[in-house]
Amino acid sequence: MNENDFRPGVYRHYKGNYYLALGLAREDETNETVVVYTRLYPREGLPMSTRKLRVWNEELVVNPGEAPQPRFAFVGHHQP
Repeated sequence: MNENDFRPGVYRHYKGNYYLALGLAREDETNETVVVYTRLYPREGLPMSTRKLRVWNEELVVNPGEAPQPRFAFVGHHQP
């Protein structure tokens, strides 16, 4: 997925937690595209984070012998 294909909305992390991806931004020092997102579960610390788009889009082999799965899978649009 490139910048043009990115969709804001709810994503499920491969470990099971849900996140709301708000949009894309440019990282000032490296000029890389990052995803700005917030977690949808309680946890200590700042609620918003960024992750490089190329990492957000990675596919991982979680269990040997199984097909790769996305690090973050799009679930749908956020309903307030």
